[in-house]
Amino acid sequence: MGKTEGKKKDTPAEVILGESTSFNGLLRFKETLRIKGKFKGAIEATGALIVDKGAVVEADRISVTSLTVYGTVIGAVYAIDKVDMLSGAELRGDVTAARLRIADGVLFEGQCSMTGADKEVEIFSRPTGEIKAELQRTHGPGRE
Repeated sequence: MGKTEGKKKDTPAEVILGESTSFNGLLRFKETLRIKGKFKGAIEATGALIVDKGAVVEADRISVTSLTVYGTVIGAVYAIDKVDMLSGAELRGDVTAARLRIADGVLFEGQCSMTGADKEVEIFSRPTGEIKAELQRTHGPGRE
């Protein structure tokens, strides 16, 4: 097997809607979609979405694994993993994601809700007394 064959398997498939593309409707995809043109409608995907510089996405709802914005996004965003807004990006709408990164020079208008781990996993953000009391209830008095 040559070196190029191994690289093809590691590189995820990417579909591109070009700069001259204008699409209205419902978009569903499983891999990575890069929008360079204009889109209006709704996006329901299990893959990653990349909105390039100069691209405009107007959606009632965007549901993806991750979103990377260089251009303009208008609408509510739900990302299972992360949302990255890079310099020059514009996002107008509420964002729900596990991770969020907003670079300098981004215009963001909306509210952000962070999804994350259960409280049982987040032990460092809880008071020590609360953790001890929960352990005593769970394991009984005198057990360690």
